[in-house]
Amino acid sequence: MSDSTWIAAVAGLRERREAGVLVTVAAVRGHAPRDAGAKLVVGRTRTWGSIGGGNVEAVAIDRAREMLAASESKPELMDFALNDKVTNRHGVQCCGGTVAVLLEPLPVTRAVAIFGVGHVGLELARILARQDLDLHLIDSRADMLTEERLDVLADAVAQVEVHHTPLLPEEVLAGLPHGTHILIMTHDHAEDAALCDAALRTSHLGSIGLIGSSAKWARFRQRLAMEGGHDEGAIGRIKTPIGLADITGKEPATIAVSVAADLLRTFEAPGN
Repeated sequence: MSDSTWIAAVAGLRERREAGVLVTVAAVRGHAPRDAGAKLVVGRTRTWGSIGGGNVEAVAIDRAREMLAASESKPELMDFALNDKVTNRHGVQCCGGTVAVLLEPLPVTRAVAIFGVGHVGLELARILARQDLDLHLIDSRADMLTEERLDVLADAVAQVEVHHTPLLPEEVLAGLPHGTHILIMTHDHAEDAALCDAALRTSHLGSIGLIGSSAKWARFRQRLAMEGGHDEGAIGRIKTPIGLADITGKEPATIAVSVAADLLRTFEAPGN
């Protein structure tokens, strides 16, 4: 498989937000079906490329699928002896050499959507832009999303996508990638409330965070229950306040650091 082919396979998995495993022939001694460097990409239902077929490839695919099922994140090295004296799971390969195969999990890239790119939102975007993730910035105000204002994200590691939504910002939710973590911090409490309601009705999202005071949340909770018809279990999906409780500074940059740290902690929780 050429470099362009396996790179395209990995890029395709990332774009579709699908987990995979990159399998590489790490070392060869003696005769083997493929030379060191040969690659195979294993997804949950498809494979791309080949490391030589036969038992080596079949066992590697089996193990890669086990790793995917268990959401394993650490690389693993497998050794194979290619001779007729070794009992293999998928038949005999008697090339006469030995092969070491490296299996590297390719995790799904996380996605975060910030609704409201005001002072705090922009500071938060600057921090999260240094992470390897898909970062969506949504605001109903065009002047918050100008190229000049967002130029501070020019060197972002993250893939940044900007959404200007002058009428209904909540319509963006349906098109966000599966598992996207939502942070609601717009300039308008009515807009925040509509986003909370819409987020609870959008089944494919990850965590939902809302910035604001306990008084604001008390009003929102009542509205979500009485007008939105959401039960306590659903409403409990919304975390508010967001950020680390022991960081109490009110400067936008301080709040952003606190929220980012809290979100990164969420990333480490099981299932995220």
